[in-house]
Amino acid sequence: MNFLQTAVAPSENFENASSLRKIAVVENPSSGQTSPRRKAIIRETLAALHRANIETEHLMIDGPGSGSALARQAIARGCDAVLVCGGDGTVHEVMQALVGTDVALGIVPMGTANALASDLGISKSPEKAVRSLLRSTPTRVPVGRITFREDDGSSRSRYFTVAAGIGADALLMARMDPVLKRRLGYLLYIIEAFRIWIGHHFPLFHATYTNGDRKPHTVEASQLLAVRVRSFGGVLGELAPGATLHGEKLCLLAFKTRSRYRYLRFLLAVVAHRHSFSKEIELIAADSVECLPRTGSRSRIYVEADGELLGHLPARLELAAETLTILIPPNAEP
Repeated sequence: MNFLQTAVAPSENFENASSLRKIAVVENPSSGQTSPRRKAIIRETLAALHRANIETEHLMIDGPGSGSALARQAIARGCDAVLVCGGDGTVHEVMQALVGTDVALGIVPMGTANALASDLGISKSPEKAVRSLLRSTPTRVPVGRITFREDDGSSRSRYFTVAAGIGADALLMARMDPVLKRRLGYLLYIIEAFRIWIGHHFPLFHATYTNGDRKPHTVEASQLLAVRVRSFGGVLGELAPGATLHGEKLCLLAFKTRSRYRYLRFLLAVVAHRHSFSKEIELIAADSVECLPRTGSRSRIYVEADGELLGHLPARLELAAETLTILIPPNAEP
């Protein structure tokens, strides 16, 4: 882990309207596409914090799992917030250490996918992003928690903010080559999604969910997505109407079909922002959901959260008892 503490001098160029006095900037050099602009984004972010008279610690992720460790360092050093320079995957890793604490999460989008930043209306300009974050109100929001099975048979759980998925979308994450992802960016998602649509057989699994009446309801699905954001930005946009970071329910998209045609028709409607729901592709509000393989099935069904491959079934999704504090800009829609 690389560490750099930056001393700051008073400045009158950039007002800090928040109570933030010390921020850790966590950079993921592997996030997003390779670009000469990357170093400039970091420089501009640190310079903007400097102008706001913020004491800044610059921390560098140097391997899997180090993002959470760096966040714990920031908490121990008395930081008021951790500012993630990266995409949804980096945010996902860092937030694991922040859930249940008073230390706030902020984002300067720099990844291949920046759904949470898009949902919060955070600018891709580092100075504008920092300016809006320093005018933010630290806000506690519920987070999802997914429990899953690892390859060694052990059970683990992770928090999530954007979405957690079981089925084809998790298979997509399993097929993403990190090197190609840095070279091709979002194009690789499209290529791999097409390959899955052509060759995947979309096996069904059991999903048993509860809602306000606590009565269990079981469906068979080939894909289940629990959405926590109002908008993903980009082509997906408002995928699950009613989903919000502030919601006290899981907003589930249940694909109760194996039809490639039905998948394609729905996704094309999403791109056109004209999608609707039916008995085959249903929008469900739930308190929790348990997902199990069908009896006798030999298919390995993968699990992901915030675009990060985690493991496979069985899995459980629910809202966590703990909350996450996020720097939500004043222009963000509820």
